[in-house]
Amino acid sequence: MNARIPVEAVEQSLYEVRRKIYPRAVHGWFARWRWSLVIATQIVFYGMAWLEWNGRQAVLFDLVARKFYIFGLVFWPQDIIYLTVLLVLSALSLFLFTAVAGRLWCGYACPQTVYTEIFLWVERKIEGDRNARMRLDKEKTSGRKIFLKGAKHGVWIAIALWTGFTFVGYFTPIQELWTEVVSFGVGPWEGFWVLFYGFATYGNAGWMREQVCKYMCPYARFQSAMFDKDTLVITYDPVRGEPRGKGEQAGDCVDCGICVQVCPTGIDIRDGLQYECIGCAACIDGCDQVMDKVGTPRGLIRYSTTNAMEKAWTGQQMVRRVLRPRVLVYSSILAGIVIAVGASLYLRVPLKVDVIRDRAAIAREVEGGLVENLYRLQIMNTTEQARAFVIEVTGLPGIHVAGEPITGVPAASSRMVPIKVQALAYGTAPGSHPIEFHIRALGPGGAEVREQSAFVVR
Repeated sequence: MNARIPVEAVEQSLYEVRRKIYPRAVHGWFARWRWSLVIATQIVFYGMAWLEWNGRQAVLFDLVARKFYIFGLVFWPQDIIYLTVLLVLSALSLFLFTAVAGRLWCGYACPQTVYTEIFLWVERKIEGDRNARMRLDKEKTSGRKIFLKGAKHGVWIAIALWTGFTFVGYFTPIQELWTEVVSFGVGPWEGFWVLFYGFATYGNAGWMREQVCKYMCPYARFQSAMFDKDTLVITYDPVRGEPRGKGEQAGDCVDCGICVQVCPTGIDIRDGLQYECIGCAACIDGCDQVMDKVGTPRGLIRYSTTNAMEKAWTGQQMVRRVLRPRVLVYSSILAGIVIAVGASLYLRVPLKVDVIRDRAAIAREVEGGLVENLYRLQIMNTTEQARAFVIEVTGLPGIHVAGEPITGVPAASSRMVPIKVQALAYGTAPGSHPIEFHIRALGPGGAEVREQSAFVVR
C-alpha cells in the first residue's frame, strides 16, 4: 500500500523570492553603443527643457492654456490627430525594430535601462566592483558601510529629483519652476509631480531594476509574437561551446560564468532565448573578452537568427533574410506615414476658426429691411506673430458683417470674436439658409479659412 504524500510536501510558492543581482561591469563594442545612447538621450532630456525659441521655451506642453509648443510649431486641442499619428508611428517603429533585431528599444534606449545604467555606474563608483559590493552587503553594520550606503542613496535621490524636476519642466516653464524651487514657492501640483516622478525613478532604477523588466513591463510577455526565425537575437552557439569546460574534448565555452555575471536580469543565455532577456548584449561583450584571453574566435555568443543557427548560414545569407517581406512592409508603411505627416505639417494652415451661432439670440429684423443673426467666432492664431484678420461672409443677397470686419489676435493665442451678420429680408424665404464665413489674415503669406454655418430668417 502506497503511503499518502502530505499535501504540504508538494505545495510550491506562487512567488519567487528575489535574489539580488550584482551585475559585473563590462567593456566592449555594445557597451560603448549603450553608453553613447545613455549620454545622448540624457542630453536631449535634460537639455531640451532649457532651450528657447522666439522668446519662449522651445518644447513646452502647456496643459493649462491647452497649447503644445514644439520649436516653431504650436499645437492646439484640434490637432489631436498628430498625437494619434505619433502613437501609430511609435507602435510601428517598435514592431519594425523588434522584427529586425529583437528588443533593441529595451536594451539601449528604454528609460528603465538608461537610468538603471546610470544608477549602477554611481553604485560602482561609490561601493566598488561586483565582488566589493557583495562583500559590503554581507558585512555587519559599521560606520564605513553606513557612509557608503548613505552616499550612494544620496546621489541616487539627487539624480531622481533632478529628473522629476526636468520632467515637470516640460509642462510648467522650467525657468519659472526653478525660481519657485529656489524660493521654496513650488505649487502643490508641481511639487507633487516632481516628488512622484523622482520617487518612481529612484524606486525603479535603484531598487526594482530587473523586476520592472521581468514582471511589470508587458512588452516582455508579448515580444515573442513579433519574433520569427529570421529575427536577430542574442544567441549562444552550442555547436561551438559544448561540452563546456577545459581540456581537449571540451568546446570553446570554458564555463566561466561571465555571461551570467554581466547580465542585468541575471539569466544564463546559454539556456536559450528567454523572455527576461532585454537584448542589451552585455553577455556578448563579456564572452568576447574571455574568448580573446583564451585565444579562440569571438562570437560564441552573438547576434544571430534561428534559421542561421539551424542551417549554418553565413553572415551574408543571414543579413539577406533580415530584409524580408515583413520588414519591408513595416518600413514602407512607416516611411509613408512619416512623409505624409511631414507634408501635412509643411502645408498646415496656421489659422483655425470655430463658428458658433448664438442660439440664445433669435434672428431679428433691424433698420433698412435687414435680418440680423449673432455669431461667435473663435479665431486661433497658431503663428509666432500677432496677426490681423478680415472676416467676410457670403451666401445670401446683401449679406455682410455689421461693424468693423477686422480683428487682431496675439501670437500663438485665440480670441472669441462676437459678430453681427445682416442680410436682406426682402426676397429671402423664412427658414435656415447655408452661409460661408471667410477669415483671411492680412499681410504677406496670409492664411485663410472657410467655415460653413447657417443664417436664420423668420
